[in-house]
Amino acid sequence: MPKLVRDRLTWVMYVELALWVYFLYGFGPVAPLLRDELHVSRALVSLHGTAFAVGGVAGGLIIPALTPRLGRNRLIWLGLALICAGAVGMYAAHHLALTLTCAVLASLGSAFEVNAINAALTEHHGSAAPAAISEANAVAAGAGLIAPLIVGATYAAGLGWRLGLVLVVGPVLLTWWYVRVKAVRPPEPEAFGRPRRADRPLPPTFALALTSLFATGSIETCLTLWGGDVLRDHAHVSAGVATAAVSALIGGMVAGRLAGGRLLLLFRPTRMLLAALAVTVAGFALFWWTTVPWLAMAGLCVCGLGMGLHYPLGIGLALAHSDGQPDLAAARASFAVGISFAAAPFALGALADRIGPHPAFLLVPLFAVVSALAIFRLDRLTLPAPA
Repeated sequence: MPKLVRDRLTWVMYVELALWVYFLYGFGPVAPLLRDELHVSRALVSLHGTAFAVGGVAGGLIIPALTPRLGRNRLIWLGLALICAGAVGMYAAHHLALTLTCAVLASLGSAFEVNAINAALTEHHGSAAPAAISEANAVAAGAGLIAPLIVGATYAAGLGWRLGLVLVVGPVLLTWWYVRVKAVRPPEPEAFGRPRRADRPLPPTFALALTSLFATGSIETCLTLWGGDVLRDHAHVSAGVATAAVSALIGGMVAGRLAGGRLLLLFRPTRMLLAALAVTVAGFALFWWTTVPWLAMAGLCVCGLGMGLHYPLGIGLALAHSDGQPDLAAARASFAVGISFAAAPFALGALADRIGPHPAFLLVPLFAVVSALAIFRLDRLTLPAPA
């Protein structure tokens, strides 16, 4: 059984990933507030999901060329700098075009940072990498858990939701100081400092993992962006409560990822992902059906319990089926996640403008079916040969 050893570098990468997730989940539930503030439709405010996608796809295009030149360490810190720029810009932006630009900057930074961290964790931990990636995302989800609470608190106090987002800059500077003092650096790829060679084609099984990443990314972005709006529309809670209630979803994600980190040392990742999808659908059914606020929030929590394993398992499977090219696979994974950020919330927002957010949310279980079909096929293709 593989053993996960958490050294100083591991914890630093956990924290670096958490800084991005704080911004992501802090911004996610403010979509209804931003819509009210800017006086735009749900479809237009959903363009922030498209902006996140643009940054992710752009990152996926240029990361294969940047990684050999800059290395993973510089990519991580370039990414965090862009995330801080997005947070500070969002604080001052009061026009749709400006908030969209800030979202692109932050998402581009996240592509640099997250891909470098995932590849470094894969190389650093070997056979225990799936557990390390799951645990890293559990720590990150912990930061995401408090983000809506802080943003909701600053909004309720009359200070505005933007203050809650810009608070990420302080921890980024503190982490940068610690890394400089302790000289903590991730492992660099073999191609670092050398002329770039042509990439080998990724195997067919990688496409199945990529399909699942798209579908599960769609589930996550729909629930984080519009879960609060459904609570307002169907369970009739206030705007402030709906914003903070997304923490129930993220709390479930934290629990799911912490448990998943242990279970992944024992069970096949494909089987774990299928089980996680089943839990997500069960929680969604409760959330979508009930009009009782506390039951709807309980459903969100169960959704998060399963959803917490979607991305760690998806990216872990993509890297495992990269034919020894984790940096390239991580960059290509940005396409799948980026497209999900663009297509899913915009489609859901446009549909919600026509038929209402509650019935439009039935797109979520459809995405779960797409992911389950891809992972079931991947599991069948990678079963060990009979003795």
